[in-house]
Amino acid sequence: MEPGEYAPVPGCTDLYYLDTGMYGTANYGSVYLLDADRPAVIDTGIGNNREYLFDALDDLGMRPDWILPTHVHLDHAGGAGFLAERYPDATVTMHESAVEHLVDPTRLVAGTKAAVGDQWSFYVEPEPIDEGRIEPLSGGETLDLGDRELDVHHAPGHAPHQVVFHDRGDDVVFTADAAGIYVPALDAIRQTSPPSRFDLHGCQADADTIRELDPRYLCFGHFGPKEFRDEDLAEYKRTLAEWVEAVRQKREELGDDDAVIQYFADHAPDDHVEVWGERKAREEEKMNTRGVLGYLDYMETQGKTV
Repeated sequence: MEPGEYAPVPGCTDLYYLDTGMYGTANYGSVYLLDADRPAVIDTGIGNNREYLFDALDDLGMRPDWILPTHVHLDHAGGAGFLAERYPDATVTMHESAVEHLVDPTRLVAGTKAAVGDQWSFYVEPEPIDEGRIEPLSGGETLDLGDRELDVHHAPGHAPHQVVFHDRGDDVVFTADAAGIYVPALDAIRQTSPPSRFDLHGCQADADTIRELDPRYLCFGHFGPKEFRDEDLAEYKRTLAEWVEAVRQKREELGDDDAVIQYFADHAPDDHVEVWGERKAREEEKMNTRGVLGYLDYMETQGKTV
């Protein structure tokens, strides 16, 4: 697909995914449009290309009752305020620990700028949302969409405010970043370990949560849907562990965090550069490395080993 285009999710009922043109990378930003009796938008993109989302909703004749960002990171929730403004009767959900960041995004923006570095040029300032519009989630809820339901599962490894949604009718899990980033061109799942609250063991537990649901399809927040294979998530757990160990060893070798970050940026895998482009691939390596370094620091303060 090209940015702004949408397509049905194979094997699913009235479910579409939209390419938001995120970071200038084809298919990187996936927003899901669920044309239920009470329509829902799952994830919202950064917000900079919100006209793509608005046009797709108009084309499908959808007026969402639910706006469902999986977590508050701006590549998933940055468009929520713009969408809420356009659809004033829609209910917005967010994990209870992050509702405040939708109401007042000031600290969220500052944290995002620190996390993404030069990538901030791809972003826009998010619109705040009135607290009365937001339904806080904790996990364990079931959202009523009329002709179907979405079960909410807390998945705090990637971020403490992350949830995933399970549509039992079509047996689809909307994974947020809990299953990593699936890259169709490589047929591989890559790690995502952003600051400031990445948790290796939590991420591995989240992958197990999805494996236990045993769905037919995974709807990734990046690069769209794929059929579920248990071995994919088993491999992802190993990928995460190997990635954290690689950063730990490089820190031990170099003894300087800035040098560690620059090392992984300079050695971004060639296939990542091919998929994302050089700028995005190297910035992604920097962000993921910073996340792991923060995790290693936290584990040290807790007297724990990785």
